[in-house]
Amino acid sequence: MLRVRLERGTLVKLNRGVYAVGHRRLNPRGVRIAALFAAGPGAVLSHRDAAGVHGIRPGNDRATDVTIEGKRVAPNGIRLHRAALPPDEVTRVDGLPLTTVERTLVDLAAMLPRDHLGKALHEADRQRLLDVPSIEAVMERTRGRTKTGHAAMRAALDDLRAGELQLTRSDMEIVFARLIRDHALPRARLNVWIDEREVDAWWPEAGVAVELDSWRDHGTRRAFQRDREKGNLLTLRGVRLLRFTHRDVVERAALVAAQVRAALAAQP
Repeated sequence: MLRVRLERGTLVKLNRGVYAVGHRRLNPRGVRIAALFAAGPGAVLSHRDAAGVHGIRPGNDRATDVTIEGKRVAPNGIRLHRAALPPDEVTRVDGLPLTTVERTLVDLAAMLPRDHLGKALHEADRQRLLDVPSIEAVMERTRGRTKTGHAAMRAALDDLRAGELQLTRSDMEIVFARLIRDHALPRARLNVWIDEREVDAWWPEAGVAVELDSWRDHGTRRAFQRDREKGNLLTLRGVRLLRFTHRDVVERAALVAAQVRAALAAQP
């Protein structure tokens, strides 16, 4: 029966014992369901895919992250992780078994840059999903398994407690926040409204603001006009506005840092 349907195309093989009906055009949920079936009994979504389902970070586009207990050969398109998960580290969202937010964040800590981990923590906090004591409990249970990841999580939690990580809304802003830290610039407030105009970074004591201009977001006539109106209004309010492009913050970080430092040192 399977052979006949495969020949006719009414079934399409995705993995051993896992078939799509009539086509391969599965939505993300379908891809994850297929991965769970292919990984076998007890499999749960984890890492990037669990973060995607929880809505705290984009999912994995290349391979589906699945955690299992025991040894199995990884099916095609699946990245297998092996761990014995206690019941309180597994939950269900939209019918899909996956690691809890706390376990997901601890798993991500071993694979994400510090800034991206901080962003995931803030997104969990923004959605009121963040439970720091539960994260610490997961870290205690997995002590010695991922020392590097645990150190990264402790550092991110310390930053969170100190208020040093702030929610940013683009990768460019993440890079700029890292630039501020790496060049020991004074801490800025990010995504702040000044007289009904939003700026990407703001040092209120010095009256200095920074705007990050990407071509995708600022390359239209309407955006060009809006940016000039914003710049004029902020200048009239006494704000000293610096504008940097994606190329500036990525390829000329030292120059950007020097210009910001000079603006902050100048007399307001």
